[in-house]
Amino acid sequence: MLQELSINKQYTKWLVDIKQKIQVAQIKAAVKVNHELLNLYWELGEEICEKQKNTNWGEALIDQLSKDLSKAFPGVKGFSRTNLFFMRKWFLFYQNAEKVSQLVRQIPWGHNREIVMKCTDIEEAIFYVQGTIQNNWSRAILLIQIEGNLYKRQGKAIHNFQETLPDPQADLAREALKNPYNFDFLTMGKQAHERDIEIALTDHIQKFLLELGHGFAYMGKQYHINVAGDDFFLDMLFYHTRLRCYVVVELKATEFQPEFAGKLNFYLNIVNAQLKHPNDQPSIGILLCKTPKKVIVEYALENISSPLGVAEYQIMNSIPDNLKGDLPSIEELEEELVKPSN
Repeated sequence: MLQELSINKQYTKWLVDIKQKIQVAQIKAAVKVNHELLNLYWELGEEICEKQKNTNWGEALIDQLSKDLSKAFPGVKGFSRTNLFFMRKWFLFYQNAEKVSQLVRQIPWGHNREIVMKCTDIEEAIFYVQGTIQNNWSRAILLIQIEGNLYKRQGKAIHNFQETLPDPQADLAREALKNPYNFDFLTMGKQAHERDIEIALTDHIQKFLLELGHGFAYMGKQYHINVAGDDFFLDMLFYHTRLRCYVVVELKATEFQPEFAGKLNFYLNIVNAQLKHPNDQPSIGILLCKTPKKVIVEYALENISSPLGVAEYQIMNSIPDNLKGDLPSIEELEEELVKPSN
């Protein structure tokens, strides 16, 4: 009977439903536990501040409180001296922003600690809190975004989105564009050619997608299109799931030249004609180059009907070309590490 039941399709479908309900319940329970824990941490941080303000207990309060709570609740983590200091710091950071104090309780405590420790003001902190909520960033990804200075780079590129897109679409497109783009994950000299960088980016496509931001789906590099018998190749083609449009990324290893905008506009017209679905929004172009001069870019984008953005890319931690020959390769390092010691 049990064997017959295990292979019964109706039972199998019901079992899947039950598993899903259990998983949903587990997630809700975890979220509730996290929320209650953060409520406790907030109250502890507030009371520590109040006691230090209205008594002469000073910094010794946290040391003593940590010892007493750890002794009273030996199986409960979170009452270390360091963690109590962070509760106090967390409360002080947001104490004058009541609405924000509710928002920050939607993300894990470890995320909150990193944000408070590394952000200089509430606006920056809110940006990373909202990013964590919207994009479900892990703690590791959050750290990458903070250390990559995402807050200061977001929406800083030169573009014509306000003139070429309706308001909601323009705002989304602006938020999706950064300046500069950080390609620290590429191990190559700053004098690398366009194709070298393009190949390296596709070899590290997951890191590149992370740098581009939430919503980008990779369609291909050197994407082939044909017009009237002539072949053209787009450096990189993406589809943006939030913007609901194609995004053409062109890469230039030189400073911005006005003709770059004209060529990218040409590509966008072709993509709109050949690839764009009737329900898609107008395709967007992103031109990545070295140190674009604002005035020249603004003149180049004027009167172009396609939405274009121009941003700088940086390979900050690359090894200078003239030093590469003096440094061991990865293979040499690995060989050295596995050598038996004498």
